[in-house]
This record gives sequence, structure tokens and C-alpha cells, in this order.
Amino acid sequence: MTQPPGTVVAVSLGSRHGVDKANQPFIRLLAGLGVEGDAHCGVTVRHRSRVAANPDQPNLRQVHLIHAELFDGLASVGFAITLGLMGENIATRDVDLLGLPAGALLCLGASAVVEVTGLRNPCTQLDDLRPGLMRACLGRDPAGEPVRKAGVMGVVRAGGDIRPGDAITVVLPPQPHAPLRPV
Repeated sequence: MTQPPGTVVAVSLGSRHGVDKANQPFIRLLAGLGVEGDAHCGVTVRHRSRVAANPDQPNLRQVHLIHAELFDGLASVGFAITLGLMGENIATRDVDLLGLPAGALLCLGASAVVEVTGLRNPCTQLDDLRPGLMRACLGRDPAGEPVRKAGVMGVVRAGGDIRPGDAITVVLPPQPHAPLRPV
């Protein structure tokens, strides 16, 4: 089952560890690794806290995607956040990233495919960018459960170049769908 296509708004990478990533005219996704030249590219974990816990864990956070609608919402409450500043590799529009099930495939551009592995857990580094930003990226659903708004993480299943303006097609996995959990 597929959903209506979305759009890539911006692509970013950062060769060093830190929250922000520089916008690029294109990024290259490498199957099984992530974004070429990005500090988080690799088969095993690259996020420093996860490396410290167990450097042999599989890297389920090769690509970070954020819906541009989050930036719109943050701006409406006083947070002027530019694309790439929150560490995303790909900013999307018209894709309900947070509503996707685990295992959903995002077909990006001509050939790239990213499998969604889970939610990004907002961290305190966001407050280093703007005080209160982490809290603004968290919420509660009607049942009082936490809602993490800072995007999703994924692994690259098929490589390719991605540019702003590229189409995004979502392919849902077979039922039953598993909800996204933080990775």
C-alpha cells in the first residue's frame, strides 16, 4: 500500500559530530551505511552515546528525517529554526513521518530507499541551539503518553542521490503495523 507522494525540502550532512548539519545541493545515500560523508555513516552505531554503551550495535540511525511541518510549528511558537539545524539529513513535506509504522519504506528520488527504524528521541543538545527547544519537540497524546516530534531515523536499503524537490513515495509494510519507538 502506498500513500500520496511527498517532497524533499532540504538535504544536509555533517562530517563532524554535533547537532547541526550543513545544507547541500544533494546528498548521496549509500546502501547499508547512510549518508556519504556524514559523521553517522556506518554499519555500526556512530552516535557517541551509543558507541560508548556498545560500539558493535547495528546502526539503526543512518539517516535522520524531519518533517518541515515541525519547523512551521516551531516558528509559530517563537523558535526560528533553519533547515539542517536540528541534525536532520532530509527535511520532508507532506509525509506523515511520525505516523508511519516501523519498516515503512521511503522511496526518495530516482533510486534511493530508506527503511524507517524508529523515532528520534529529542535530546538536551537541542536546548544548546535554543533554550526550550527540546521541550517544544516533545508533547503528550490524549492518553498522556509522550509524543516525540523530532523526526524519524532510518537505514538505507538502496542508495542514490537525493536533492531538494525530489519526490518521496511511502510504501507501508504488511499488516499488522508496529508503531515507531525511539531508536
